[in-house]
Amino acid sequence: MLRLVLTFTLLVFATGALAGNGLVKQQSNYAVAETADRLVSVLEDKGMTVMARVDHAANARKAEMDLRPTQLVIFGNPKVGTPLMQCSQSIAIDLPQKALIWEDAEGDVWLAYNEPEYLEFRHAVVGCDEVLAKVEKALAAFARAATQ
Repeated sequence: MLRLVLTFTLLVFATGALAGNGLVKQQSNYAVAETADRLVSVLEDKGMTVMARVDHAANARKAEMDLRPTQLVIFGNPKVGTPLMQCSQSIAIDLPQKALIWEDAEGDVWLAYNEPEYLEFRHAVVGCDEVLAKVEKALAAFARAATQ
């Protein structure tokens, strides 16, 4: 019975702690395109592979629709992603990493990425604390470099 109560309590607190949408948001001092350029530059300088850069606003224009500036940068490094997948293979659905850069209705520009702790919880990752900490630190550094 004690085990059941402890498990329930852990689930309630874990769910409450991660009740957000799992995104880390950083406001940028630059326009969307420049923020994305800066991000791509820092990623490449750090040895990351930039797999794609999607300009959602340009794609919307092709469909004769309007969308505020919005770009997605997809990037990764198998030396980091593979150990995460070895801990929990389902995390591959969220890899490679992504950063979304957009302009909101007030004209502010934001960069967001998936919070590693959220991915850890979502995929029940066990035994990868060191890798997740490294990912968290790297993503925060990339975001700062692109936005400040």
